[in-house]
Amino acid sequence: QVQLVESGGGLVQTGGSLRLSCAASGSTFNINAMGWYRQAPGKQRTLVATISSGGSTNYADSVKGRFTISRDGAKAPVYLQMNSLKPEDTDVYYCNAKGSSYINGVSFNSWGQGTQVTVSS
Repeated sequence: QVQLVESGGGLVQTGGSLRLSCAASGSTFNINAMGWYRQAPGKQRTLVATISSGGSTNYADSVKGRFTISRDGAKAPVYLQMNSLKPEDTDVYYCNAKGSSYINGVSFNSWGQGTQVTVSS
């Protein structure tokens, strides 16, 4: 199972910036896509941004033009640069990785532990 470790959350004022990072541990897997999702208490987890192994990106409409997802290589961490933050961006942000094992081909869908992002008005 792939382990994901996130960092970079915190408290920021409206209009500020934060950068989240997520690193995957282990060496016997192939990651097809990574992404960031967010979840407020009592609500469903929703997509923020994803990036494929080929570099294709996808963003939620609410963050287009403000957030940028990036990854520099197959085993590299994934980053989420968040600019022009708004109070409605306040949530717990989760890293996600989808892929398969080199050893047996079994697919996985792993989640990080979550990191809190709070934007004050």
